[in-house]
Amino acid sequence: MSHPIAPHFDDHDAVRADLEARPRHATDPAASAAAVDAHHPRRLRLTVAEVVTETASTSTFRLRRPEGGDLPPFLAGQYVGVFADGTNRPYAIASSPARTDHWDLTVRRVPGGRISNHLIDTLAPGDTLTTTGPTGTFHHNPLFHGEDVVFLAGGSGVVPAMSMIREIADRGLSRRFHLLYGSRSAEDIVFRTELDALAAAHPDIHVHHVVQHAPADWTGPIGLLTGPLVEALAGPLAGRTVYVCGPQALYPYALRQLAALGHPRRRIRFEANGAPADPTAQPHWPTGTDPSAEVAVTARGRTFRTRRDRPLLDALEDAGIRPEAACRSGECGLCRIRVVKGHVHTATEARLRLSDERFGYTHSCVAYPITDTELDL
Repeated sequence: MSHPIAPHFDDHDAVRADLEARPRHATDPAASAAAVDAHHPRRLRLTVAEVVTETASTSTFRLRRPEGGDLPPFLAGQYVGVFADGTNRPYAIASSPARTDHWDLTVRRVPGGRISNHLIDTLAPGDTLTTTGPTGTFHHNPLFHGEDVVFLAGGSGVVPAMSMIREIADRGLSRRFHLLYGSRSAEDIVFRTELDALAAAHPDIHVHHVVQHAPADWTGPIGLLTGPLVEALAGPLAGRTVYVCGPQALYPYALRQLAALGHPRRRIRFEANGAPADPTAQPHWPTGTDPSAEVAVTARGRTFRTRRDRPLLDALEDAGIRPEAACRSGECGLCRIRVVKGHVHTATEARLRLSDERFGYTHSCVAYPITDTELDL
């Protein structure tokens, strides 16, 4: 049934005819829901088809549907949430969006890492893994980012860059891509052989390895990704988008280096990567508040105790309460909760809505209970 004011709009008849000619799922709610779930599933149960050892500390897990067939499409740079040991963690997809029969998740071992170490130590071909569908805003947008981009990667931060580079090669995209990849040593470089081969085969793909501790036969750059080195390797940055992905320490460092070059913040894209390592170092952490002290948290009729410097999301999961979550870095908002009573420190990483502070909402992955707290979720 047409809306009463629809005929007042230009080309109403043509738009209406187009809608009526569309497939049944465009107007059938049940069929529409099935189509949406196929492309944007909340959960997928996938089979580990192959495990590839990339470096001594890094493995790639190739995931496929148990029954075969394509996986949901994604944009190069996006991630999926992986569920294990009562929690989940986001891992970027390393494979090309042009090849949807599988996803490659490349995981680097983290000292004390709860999930990364669990996956590397236990997953084997034939095992199953539960994931979310693809999500995330860290991907190339040609309208805003242009077709000449620079990517600064550190450690496993090369994974989304690998997906972008593979897509350029697979689809023959006319895009210039400069990857500046920092590693501790030559042995730590993930995808080194493939990256070098892709750069040699495609004149618009440029890969520069920068290591901190170089062997005697190393001929490439040594040290950190300083501003002058970035310009020397990638050329002038004016008008170009710069992506940054890596360990948390890379972000403030890269921002300082790029700012010193005069590169505008709007031309820098950071991949959100975990909760802050030390929330007490942020200027709005309450003065004189002991981060190691415990407070009481009440949610869903249960009360438990947790340290002030522990993210609420982690504390809730340990208590058997598992809100929906994805990025775990304050960006996506899936773990959004309302603080009914008490005071919570919300880290600067949280991408809150304008009304959240007024109505008491926060993102539990980057929120820390300062006093006894009651939550609504």
